[in-house]
Amino acid sequence: MTLKYPFLDLKPVNAPFEEALKKAACDVITSGRYINGEYVARLEKEIATLCHTPYAIAVSNGLDALRLIVRAYKDMGFFCDGDEIIMSANTYIATALAVSSEGLKPIFVDMSASTLNLNTSLIEEAITLRTKAIMPVHLYGTPCWDETIKQLATNYGLKVIEDNAQAIGASTNIEGLYGTHHTGGLGDAAGISFYPTKNLGALGDAGIVTTHDITLADTIRALANYGCDRRYHNIYKGFNCRMDEIQAAMLLVKLPHIDKENIRRRKLVDIYNSVINNNAITKPDTFAHSYQVWHQYPLRVENRESFITYMQNNGIGTDIMYPTPVHRQPCYAKEYNDTSCLEAESFAKQVICLPIGSHISENSAHEIASIANLFSL
Repeated sequence: MTLKYPFLDLKPVNAPFEEALKKAACDVITSGRYINGEYVARLEKEIATLCHTPYAIAVSNGLDALRLIVRAYKDMGFFCDGDEIIMSANTYIATALAVSSEGLKPIFVDMSASTLNLNTSLIEEAITLRTKAIMPVHLYGTPCWDETIKQLATNYGLKVIEDNAQAIGASTNIEGLYGTHHTGGLGDAAGISFYPTKNLGALGDAGIVTTHDITLADTIRALANYGCDRRYHNIYKGFNCRMDEIQAAMLLVKLPHIDKENIRRRKLVDIYNSVINNNAITKPDTFAHSYQVWHQYPLRVENRESFITYMQNNGIGTDIMYPTPVHRQPCYAKEYNDTSCLEAESFAKQVICLPIGSHISENSAHEIASIANLFSL
């Protein structure tokens, strides 16, 4: 079925940049330098500036960004196999994979019904002698940050690793550990994804690590390049997790427009929030203390399958982000059989996202919202 408003269409998303992207690709091709060149170096500098951190390390994707942070802290002696990292049960599975793949244990804490992020009031009771870090996820583009995270990190000597895959350009009035206010710079380190669907998307896989710690930055840079600190000198058992020059060049074309993109998404959300007035639909909260960038616009609808069908019959695509909490995924379910995160489990049965990509105009958002208003259980 061809939809009038598909959930996402990357062709119109990238169309305004087409000529610049083609030129950037040609520039990389003619440069003869395809790995660890000037485009990666420029991107690292500009993302570090955006996130208000002194260091950024371009890597292969968002999962590898988080995984390299965890691995680097292991090689630096901060983490050991079996140590625990606290995270929300309402997140994409990459958050957990980054931890478990390095021999550490994700500890799933329930979400807040308001923020849809980690319920920070439940963190302290989850802390044990093996807890070494908190991994707040800025899900859907809403910063997951408050005084509780800061205080617990200080009191218990915990690292704070941000999963900033969905919130580049977001900020909060609540100061981070290093005096910053932008996601990616609030904690000790952060992983960012540039998957093509993100607010700032590459034309393939790409990611980056941001951090305030020069030793961590140097360790990650080495780990991502086969564990080398210099050519043919491998100080770690590393990986091949480098970002290609061509993806860095693509991102540099689109990066100057990220603020405009985030502002546009906020306008669409304002329309959705103001027009949708249906008792069958629960809209997401907005927060005065946070600058939300709305990678997704998540609703709660009790009869979700009927809503999906209704919207599709009216030419509107939707998507579920995410239908299964991580601790209930088949790969984790047996290990976490006794873990209960009731809010996350309930939310997973009701969440449904409306289109919010660049293919949706303000007029389109009005029409989509008006159609949603006519849905009945």
